[in-house]
Amino acid sequence: MRNILLIGGSHGIGREIANQLSKQNNVYVASRTAKDLSDLNVNHISFDALSDTIEGQDIPDEIHGFVFCPGSINLKPFKMLDIQDFKEDMEINFFAMVKVVKAIVGRMAEGSSMVFFSTVAVDSGMAYHTSISAAKGAIEGFAKALAAEYAPKIRVNVIAPSLVDTPLASRLLSNDKKKKQMSERHPLKRVGNVKDIANMATFLLHSENSWITGQVIGVDGGISTLNSNS
Repeated sequence: MRNILLIGGSHGIGREIANQLSKQNNVYVASRTAKDLSDLNVNHISFDALSDTIEGQDIPDEIHGFVFCPGSINLKPFKMLDIQDFKEDMEINFFAMVKVVKAIVGRMAEGSSMVFFSTVAVDSGMAYHTSISAAKGAIEGFAKALAAEYAPKIRVNVIAPSLVDTPLASRLLSNDKKKKQMSERHPLKRVGNVKDIANMATFLLHSENSWITGQVIGVDGGISTLNSNS
């Protein structure tokens, strides 16, 4: 069986990825809490991406798939953001990810796959996204360079979602009116759900899909490429 390491994965998209992968793989979930993982056949590692290091943790010597799930949604007008906001978004989205990748890249197996997360706002340009777009844009550039450096041994791809109904996005989808407004912005007339994104992550991790690397793949209800409201 293949060994899959998820950083984050106790709720939202990460939990659904763990759910899908745990049926046929050895899944290791490194996260702060395990309370929503009790019904899954996974190995939990108590881990805070901001303060802990993965070295010395009980992870396998050979890793076939890796997903970094932690992130933030910090949407404010630029004039209301200070430099600390930018630093915090970079820490959780980018630097914490780089720290783990640096520690595990030597354990990645031949033909293995890494999956990171960006946002549709990096490519599209959306108001109030300056801080999060900067952090996620760093991920996209890093992933492409890493994919080039480690090809053909390791594949590296990025998923760029639009708004997904997760605990992280709860403030933006806190009532039916907000959900309807957000749904109408998308050509497919709904916001995403965790399965929409997890399905793509598991697809990219699967060895049968081994001719895909260095890509930023939009899973976004069409909002990045279609103008259905004109």
